[in-house]
Amino acid sequence: MFKWVRIIKNQYLGLWLIGLVLFAIQEIPYMIMPLIPLESNPVMQMPTNSVFLDVCEMIFGILCVVVMVLIVHKDNKMFSMKTKAEKTFFSVAAGIIALNFVGWILYFCGIQAVAAIIIFIFALPPLYYLFIGLWRKNYFLVGVAGVFFVVHLSNAFVNLL
Repeated sequence: MFKWVRIIKNQYLGLWLIGLVLFAIQEIPYMIMPLIPLESNPVMQMPTNSVFLDVCEMIFGILCVVVMVLIVHKDNKMFSMKTKAEKTFFSVAAGIIALNFVGWILYFCGIQAVAAIIIFIFALPPLYYLFIGLWRKNYFLVGVAGVFFVVHLSNAFVNLL
């Protein structure tokens, strides 16, 4: 992990390469999707009912990854689970991504109810980033992920219902 320039108080512009790995883990279902023949694929064939929400969703989704990788807390190490808070937030993030994968397995098996898609596929990724932000004391990520959660769910509701 690298720290270059102080942004505010304990937050620095830097580089946390594990953030790229955590992003790649969240993208695994999209990487394997082309290998799985699906009769229907509502997530990838979702209509665009709000260009504004689509653009906001894209911006805040990208910002989550950028902020996760490029903003680091002064006291953070490459990977740390020393404190109870770090262990808790990391465990919640790991549980969230596991539930996200359960949702994708259901989706790939043809269980594509709108409620399941919204809960497992749309609600969980922003929460994953939010808890990574809490784990890493990256409060910029917590804020961006919170907005991403609202926008991502709003866009899902507008487009799927």
